[in-house]
Amino acid sequence: MNTNRNLLILLLFILSITVQAEVKMPKIFSSNMVLQQGMEIPVWGWADAGEEISVMLTKTVVHLNENTNEGEKLTIMTASAKAIADEGGKWMVKLPAQKYGGPFTLRVKGKNTLSYDNVMIGEVWVCSGQSNMEWPLINAKNGENEVAAANYPNMRLFTVSKRVSQFPQDDLEEGEWVECSPETAPVFSAVGYFFGRSLLEELDVPIGLIHTSWGGTVAETWTSAETIEDDPDFSDPMIELQQMDVETYKKEKEAQVRKMLGGEIPTEDKGMQDGKAVWSDPDMNDKDWSSIKTPGLWEEQGYFDIDGIAWYRKELDLTDDQTQTNVNLHLGKIDDADITFVNGIEVGKTNAYDEERVYTIDKKYLKPGKNMIVVRVNDTGGGGGIWGAPEDQYVAIGNERIDISGDWKFKVSKAVVQAIDLGPNSYPTLLFNGMINPIVPYGIKGAIWYQGESNAGRAKQYQRIFPNMIRDWRAHWKQGDFPFLFVQLANYMKPTQKPAESAWAELREAQTMTLDLPNTGMASAIDIGEANDIHPRNKQDVGKRLALNALKVAYDKDIVYTGPTYKSVEFKDGKAFITFSNTGDGLAVKDKYGYVKAFAIAGEDREFHWAKAEIINPTTVVVQSYAVKDPVAVRFGWADNPDDLNLYNLEELPANPFRTDDWPGITK
Repeated sequence: MNTNRNLLILLLFILSITVQAEVKMPKIFSSNMVLQQGMEIPVWGWADAGEEISVMLTKTVVHLNENTNEGEKLTIMTASAKAIADEGGKWMVKLPAQKYGGPFTLRVKGKNTLSYDNVMIGEVWVCSGQSNMEWPLINAKNGENEVAAANYPNMRLFTVSKRVSQFPQDDLEEGEWVECSPETAPVFSAVGYFFGRSLLEELDVPIGLIHTSWGGTVAETWTSAETIEDDPDFSDPMIELQQMDVETYKKEKEAQVRKMLGGEIPTEDKGMQDGKAVWSDPDMNDKDWSSIKTPGLWEEQGYFDIDGIAWYRKELDLTDDQTQTNVNLHLGKIDDADITFVNGIEVGKTNAYDEERVYTIDKKYLKPGKNMIVVRVNDTGGGGGIWGAPEDQYVAIGNERIDISGDWKFKVSKAVVQAIDLGPNSYPTLLFNGMINPIVPYGIKGAIWYQGESNAGRAKQYQRIFPNMIRDWRAHWKQGDFPFLFVQLANYMKPTQKPAESAWAELREAQTMTLDLPNTGMASAIDIGEANDIHPRNKQDVGKRLALNALKVAYDKDIVYTGPTYKSVEFKDGKAFITFSNTGDGLAVKDKYGYVKAFAIAGEDREFHWAKAEIINPTTVVVQSYAVKDPVAVRFGWADNPDDLNLYNLEELPANPFRTDDWPGITK
């Protein structure tokens, strides 16, 4: 009995040694991967301290035997390197630079051997940002047809699993490289796919795309602690993150949520019982409910990190005459889904976080005196509540408008407990730690980036944190100033009738300023957005314009890669003469009328007026307005949604929005 027991202990001991000795590789390495051409190739992993590791890149070729006239397979060594694992078990080699081609096999040998097949040498790009980068191919314009045609075995795809982390992680939780096919492409980044497809068609070399993005996220969460520690706005939160006990944080957060919600975290929607909306009852006693302002996300009004279901109630007093006709209820936008009731009767429902709610109320449901509007809101993540513009919240009765913005009764009926966890925007560095650091320093050609919507309210700050993030990535990768290409925010929201300040315009300006960094490029989306959707479905042109930037910045092609860009202004004789660069074969107006739109002009009073503008030569536009005799400033496309922008170059790339003044904006 003791002999058997001792034998079992010995076997377990031997097994434990074997497990400890196994060479382990990061998940960014797998079969079907693409390794970067033309540079030393970093390969790294873990083993026992002091263990010798051999890395070999081999290729199988068929050799014709002259005697038998039969082919025989030969394995040829194309590159190799060795390393010794350090005291912590970490090792790294750099294989000699390779030319395009494949398939190869990558073998990593220590006390055990790992083998990765179908490996290509090509161009590797990181695709990152928030929801417009995350947006899947199947949901892009003509998505089903695009997916069906996505048969590109020489384009390889890797998706980084979502992960929030307090400290930098060495590896991903999961992930593997796959060949691009109708089976693997549907949920991959649409922008990344169209970018990669354009490069594949133009360069005819293997393309590798590493997709790492998370919707609704801010730039500072994608930046490392080494950079954030020097930032005046984020250094203190970062220190707080690093010093906190996460489990204690969760408990404290839960206590805050309980207090916020009156002592308990509701897990079931008590407003809806047995399929009946009991909280829509106009005579229900709601005196103990809180008050909330609309429009405005509930997170902005003290209900931090609350996802789930909340109910809104608003009393509407009507005269007898006002109840004699059907009326239209305008609620603005609701994040994410709503069911709306009037006097206990359901009048409409919508599941879209950025769509205007307009519901018709039959006059038979109205009564003189008190009427009750009730909205059940289901927020599945991010911001939640009734939002938009105050002028979009009203009841329309004929030509009469009754304003319903302002104070509403409010109660959370179901709170999602997961909201208590650290979210991607809870602190800076969280996504760098979990989703960027684990893939560094995998060999790459460059990065493409589509983000900024979540930082638009802090556009002035973005002038600092966005270029700092780019420098940060370059410092960590240690591959020099690799190309970093980004998408300028698309036109979005309701077009303005008069020239006005704009947070989105200021964010676009911050993006333009980032072009001062070397090896950067910007793809404009100013003409392909959608007023009612923050996620424009035309990802094809976004990917194509990013690829044009790549061909110029990364591959030194002699092409026109961007639209007309503001260069200088001269004020003379009551007019402004704007000179552009990047005009290609010349400036052009992209409609049949021939005059340029989207310009505004101002004098010393800083009051902007729409202006008349016309092209006077291939690089110059003259701008003037009868309302401004002595102009001192010009703005172009300066709006959340400059929907009438029509200035292009002859290569059909839109002009970049700009302003000539440096007057204070509206963002912090």
